Amino acid sequence: MQKMILARTKEEREKFLDQLLPLQKQDFIGLYREMAGFPVTIRLLDPPLHEFLPKREELMVEIAQLELTGRDGGKLQEKRRLLARVEELHEFNPMLGSRGCRLGITMPEITRMQARAIMEAACELAKEGKTIVPEIMIPLVGMVSEMKAQKDLIREVAQETMKQYNVKLTYLVGTMIELPRAAVTADRIATEAEFFSFGTNDLTQTTFGFSRDDAAKFIDFYRTANIMEADPFAVLDREGVGALMRQAIAGGRKTRPGIKLGICGEHGGDPSSVEFCHELGLDYVSCSPYRIPIARLAAAHAALAEAGSSLPTSKASRARVRGRKTTVKITKTKSAQGPRSRSRITRKKR
Repeated sequence: MQKMILARTKEEREKFLDQLLPLQKQDFIGLYREMAGFPVTIRLLDPPLHEFLPKREELMVEIAQLELTGRDGGKLQEKRRLLARVEELHEFNPMLGSRGCRLGITMPEITRMQARAIMEAACELAKEGKTIVPEIMIPLVGMVSEMKAQKDLIREVAQETMKQYNVKLTYLVGTMIELPRAAVTADRIATEAEFFSFGTNDLTQTTFGFSRDDAAKFIDFYRTANIMEADPFAVLDREGVGALMRQAIAGGRKTRPGIKLGICGEHGGDPSSVEFCHELGLDYVSCSPYRIPIARLAAAHAALAEAGSSLPTSKASRARVRGRKTTVKITKTKSAQGPRSRSRITRKKR
């Protein structure tokens, strides 16, 4: 992966992507088998480039040490070339830099490889008689034109792959709503996106203008001074972030009434946030696996509270309410950048 990111030309990048393709494909085959027919949401490559690169300062120290010793000239030249490339890719604000869909738009061969791995894995298992429905999630979309550019490329690769395998699959292409602009233009984005997943970590960062990595330095002070009741990265901010979510939900459903909606982020394991998601009518919440029990309990409490508050007085009506059952099911979300998975708790009314 690092060699692919450091590559200077498209041809060089494609050489390393060809090496990554079978690795990604095997990951997805294993994931599809494990999920045994449950939905699998795969987020395309998202982290900022600097997470894949050697540390700039460490490289500078290594070069200085090699220069002082005067030994291993070949290694010194290699380190200098590496540092030069790292300097070229260096960003002052990487969290708002070349990441998410911007990476796939400026380097479409990356999206092409990921889409091929996702679809080839699904086609191979479909030939075994298994039901596979991949949900491909495009991250950090802010404009419908970004969504369309990536979706068109994914569709092209999907059609090529299904034709190659002589298999017809159902699959979805959606996006993460992580930017205020995406939330306020969700009606337009929904013309292309088949599902929304609110990336509440980034949406909180970009709504407040807080750096998630640095905000702890002042959030405790804010809470002590009664400026803020809770850490917005732990408990979903209903007034600001929640208002954007409401607007995005309304816009998405206006354009695509049956659009699938959920959140992914640590808020998915916070009881208060899960309750709010239930109030908004989201279909699922996603959280780290160890937070599943908390999220399931919070979802059940929210459903019971809703049922209890709406209990009518007549016996016939009460019977109808008791007969409406809210169930939860667990699926997993896979990131195309590595083996990490997240669990989703999906609320389904019958």
